[in-house]
Amino acid sequence: MNADLIVARTFARAIASGATAHSDYASDSVEALRRFGAGDPESGYQIANIDKLRALAVEWQIPVENRRIQEIARDMAAAMKSQFGLREGQMIPLLRAPQELRDRWARTGITPRGFEHEIAELLRRTSQSVESDPVAILHAAMRTALADGWGASMIATDVQDLLFGLPQAIRSQTNLEVLKQDAVNILMHGHEPGFCKLIMAASRDDSLVAEARQAGAREINIADACCTANEILTPRGVPAATNYRDLELALLTGAVDLMVLDFPCVMPSLPQVAGCRHTRVVTTSSKTHIPGAERIIPDSSDPKAAAREIIRRAIEGYSRRDPARVHIPRESVDFVAGFTNENLPRYLGGRLRAGYQPLIEALAAGRIRGVVAVIGCITPLIVQDAHHLELVRNLLSQDVLVVQTGSSALASAQAGLLNPETALKSAGPGLREVCEAVGIPPVLHLGSGVDNSRWLSICATLISEAGICQEFSELPIAVAVPEAVDEEIITTGLCAIASGIYTVLMPEPDVAGSHILRQYLEGDVERDTGGRFSFAADIGEAARGILGRLDLKRKELKLAPMLYENGVKSDGITPRAFTDYEPPIGVQALGCGKSQERSQARPPEA
Repeated sequence: MNADLIVARTFARAIASGATAHSDYASDSVEALRRFGAGDPESGYQIANIDKLRALAVEWQIPVENRRIQEIARDMAAAMKSQFGLREGQMIPLLRAPQELRDRWARTGITPRGFEHEIAELLRRTSQSVESDPVAILHAAMRTALADGWGASMIATDVQDLLFGLPQAIRSQTNLEVLKQDAVNILMHGHEPGFCKLIMAASRDDSLVAEARQAGAREINIADACCTANEILTPRGVPAATNYRDLELALLTGAVDLMVLDFPCVMPSLPQVAGCRHTRVVTTSSKTHIPGAERIIPDSSDPKAAAREIIRRAIEGYSRRDPARVHIPRESVDFVAGFTNENLPRYLGGRLRAGYQPLIEALAAGRIRGVVAVIGCITPLIVQDAHHLELVRNLLSQDVLVVQTGSSALASAQAGLLNPETALKSAGPGLREVCEAVGIPPVLHLGSGVDNSRWLSICATLISEAGICQEFSELPIAVAVPEAVDEEIITTGLCAIASGIYTVLMPEPDVAGSHILRQYLEGDVERDTGGRFSFAADIGEAARGILGRLDLKRKELKLAPMLYENGVKSDGITPRAFTDYEPPIGVQALGCGKSQERSQARPPEA
């Protein structure tokens, strides 16, 4: 065994570990769908998006004519579950990828099968005396990452849209001011929105609200953190108190009466910090055991009862609150979230011109340089959110449209970069013209970490609608992970390069000890997939690499030069003015466009 093999096996095992997270979300989501389809009256789940259920049934070749919704849901759950351990053939969601990309996967030998099968095989390959070729191990890791991004994540996102409703662009608030002085405050954190939805429903129960008022509270207030916030924010407008790094500070306000935790991203210190106040900490996942925390695992026969018990414990916690020790920061920020691959075309083009054509025209004319996904969690090794915010501001100033998910999106929300009234101040003039005309902010919040699959779907749609290229690697797009600290997001990054996308990671993963791995991931892999990693030393280097890649792809596609360079209009370029657009009904209600006559308009239905 040599250093290359040791590093390859260690890296691959990190990919397998990261892929298990989305595998878990998919499994739990499909189980909830199965219980609804089985007619379980106590499951607490309903189909909130019947149109999407029917559309998915057609995609998955499930009959819909003259069938009850429960029957379709039952068959859908069974079909999705059959994909988990698939050993031959390709998963159905892979058909959403462009044909040329799937051909690349086949030639390279990285076409993914079932994600649970790929995880298990990768672990077997990296066991002692099995796979000894570092590049072969990387190919197996890429296959696992693709199964994660195009399989588990897409299935989880689809099922969540079925159960909770398709997100709509919606205004909400963030920062700790969303906690209320005169309310029973429940802070929910984690990545499993299903049970959180039942807790929200219980918080509106008249009898429980009456119990809260008897304890002296005006209401029961639900606030969210981290990816739970991103999951249930957009269908329901629940405010997002904080992201992962601020959880301890939220407890120290003295205003949180109960914190609900599932998994992952759960600090083991939370019960200890909560003990400094009156706050109760409750874990709701069978996978999460935290010393000092209470446990309420939803009984499969009656999860609603568990949700009601959590509300009652929060009310009891409120009765022990010391008002003199409550200090809530008086600063909140409005932001807009809820963009998806399904609703963005309508926000871009309105009811009569729904599609990506306005974005494609802006890219072709040189108003928008490209589109970059900035994703990932945050690290305590630097000033909170610093790398995410510096990179986003840098890209916006260079007319790059940014999409975000997870804690990265909440970091930008807290900094005002998802607030239409303030975010455009950071945008370059070309990007600002487009955003004002069609009515979108320059940073689009796509949801939680599992919703990175929406970014893959957006890229696929851009190819099919633009008609100027056939693969992701030809588009002026990139992915950036400015604080790559967890295995889950490194797996997402590997999925991106296996899909043909230039991907920047900071800091570099543990591959420096292998010349073979670095050479492959930073160079040779581009011949196989069209994408590659760039391991940047600082944000400036990361931004320069991304902008250089976008400009290269624009040149290869023979797109117009940028209309503005460093804020100065170029000579001789007169593309059609975006200010001539009729602003679409929808995002105007969120305050983005030049015209404000429609400020009371409701967002369009999906």
